[in-house]
Amino acid sequence: MPRAQLHYPGSYAEQRAWFPDDGACLDYLDWLRWPHGFCCPACGATVGWKMARPAWRCGDCRQQVSLTAGTIFQDTRTPLTVWFSAAWHLTTQKNGISALGLKRVLGLGSYQTAWAMLHRYRTAMVRPGRERLSGDVEVDESLFGGVKPGKRGRGAAGKVLVAIAVEKRSPKGYGRARMQLIPDATSVTLREFLLANVEPGAVVITDGLGCYPVACGEDYSHKPFNVRASGLPAHMPLSGVHRVASLAKRWLLGTHQGAVEADHLQAYLNEFCFRFNRRNSRARGLLFYRLMQLSASAPPVIYRQLVANPRPKRVPPTAPTGPRQRPGSLALTPPGRPWRNVRSLD
Repeated sequence: MPRAQLHYPGSYAEQRAWFPDDGACLDYLDWLRWPHGFCCPACGATVGWKMARPAWRCGDCRQQVSLTAGTIFQDTRTPLTVWFSAAWHLTTQKNGISALGLKRVLGLGSYQTAWAMLHRYRTAMVRPGRERLSGDVEVDESLFGGVKPGKRGRGAAGKVLVAIAVEKRSPKGYGRARMQLIPDATSVTLREFLLANVEPGAVVITDGLGCYPVACGEDYSHKPFNVRASGLPAHMPLSGVHRVASLAKRWLLGTHQGAVEADHLQAYLNEFCFRFNRRNSRARGLLFYRLMQLSASAPPVIYRQLVANPRPKRVPPTAPTGPRQRPGSLALTPPGRPWRNVRSLD
């Protein structure tokens, strides 16, 4: 098991001490990416040597492999010290951080840079081949979106449907959760969601919606509960999915002020599940370690793949106020004690 002060820093002070410059960040990525030694991504050879620049040269195919190539940090112009601090703020704060908050904390030059960094991290939060939910699993759907006039419930304007699955460990205990945007609540769509997120043989606990028996088929043991006939509130027999949906909506309204478009909602749901499934972690720095571990193996993502509309509406150009600056590195030279010079300026 990873240990604090050995595999990951235990506090923000240690994080800044561990990664004072980009060289330390690159070495940490090298260690995370190849924990058992270098392995060429092109030919699979395990023989290679480090070059003067931050890269490996394969001893078999002679290809140069950059330490950031094939990761979410590929071709980035943002210093890695900024990337690492962004990951720390994203994972160690209970409610996460918004793009605007990250821009203010790290002094980034634009909101676009902060938004793209956070979304690249969110793409890495879904581990490929992750284990599916097992045991007793509650499954239900919930509508996400702002309050708008008109029809309420299913088919309401400005709302999207989200399928939720939560492991039920005890009457008041819950395990992992999965959340996914779905176009509708038909048996075909719900079956695809179950097969992707729930292990066959599990006991699927649902409400009385008629689509679930067909969706479960012979792969799952279906345990329906007719909420209307029981006279109980829906959150009592299916407490797990309702609690997860409530926490997710409260998080979106709190941290992100509800300013989450439906086209990007899945990325935010991935982040919420990443946090929820690790809520009992013994150290917040362990989440930082897991995120960096996933980021070192996640494929690169370009900006056009992140945005829902790569060609936004035309905005009248404004006169530039000065030269465009890249985000500054956090590896700064200590300025001494500038506060001692305040009196001389008076």
